[in-house]
Amino acid sequence: MSASATAVAAQTQDHAQPDLAALKTRQQATWASGDYAVVGTTLQIVGEQLCESLDVRAGQTVLDVAAGNGNASLAAARRGCDVVSTDYVPALLARARERAAAERLTIEFQEADAEALPFAPGSFDAVLSTFGVMFTADHDKTAAELVRVCRSGGKIGMANWTPDGFIGQIFKTIGKHLPPPAGAKSPALWGTRARIEEMFGPDASAIQAEPRHFVFRYRSPEHWMEVFKTYYGPMLKAFSALAPDAQAALQSDIIAQISRFNRSGDGTVVVPSEYLEIVITRR
Repeated sequence: MSASATAVAAQTQDHAQPDLAALKTRQQATWASGDYAVVGTTLQIVGEQLCESLDVRAGQTVLDVAAGNGNASLAAARRGCDVVSTDYVPALLARARERAAAERLTIEFQEADAEALPFAPGSFDAVLSTFGVMFTADHDKTAAELVRVCRSGGKIGMANWTPDGFIGQIFKTIGKHLPPPAGAKSPALWGTRARIEEMFGPDASAIQAEPRHFVFRYRSPEHWMEVFKTYYGPMLKAFSALAPDAQAALQSDIIAQISRFNRSGDGTVVVPSEYLEIVITRR
């Protein structure tokens, strides 16, 4: 485990028991704020890559969990799969529905909680999530649900930000200015092989975990900041919870982090952000 991953794990080994119901309510409100679809649509390539890595086949039944504005759902539908797209934020599903209609893709959309999926055991050939289930309140319950609804021999595919990558470090920076609830587990744990094996190992015949990079491309660090402060729920909520001086300090730290990761060389933003692409074969 990397030093950053170890630090993330240590930060969440708090003896306090979090109120998971309250945490879920808070998270749902966070993702319903802003308009994640503005950011989410830029991540489409991740859903396409995940479907290729899972080698999904036309006619397979596919469930996209915590689908947001539907990147993985659209990718699977383009490959001829029978897709059900779920999220617990209705506004995000509405965005995904608009995208599917524009592309004349058939997808079933259903509001659903990743911790209590309303489907029978073994209902799907493939279960997907791109930067979605990693933000649930109860990690173990969510993992158990992904396993439950996937058939034996089927595949579970995820893309999760890593602790060491750009977005993982953004959350670490936010946490320094606005600490998370006591006992809450870091979403970045989903981006570590050790935690994936802990949650899914007993039910898997194989686990593949491949580090990949999504590259953020914006006009400038300030442009990136403006978009994320306006549309990305976790960022919007963090800034709104801080006093003006604290907001300025957080923004300064984030801009500095963008500069450290930026490889454009011309004033624009070209920032690779590491994520872990996971393909689990269900036992």
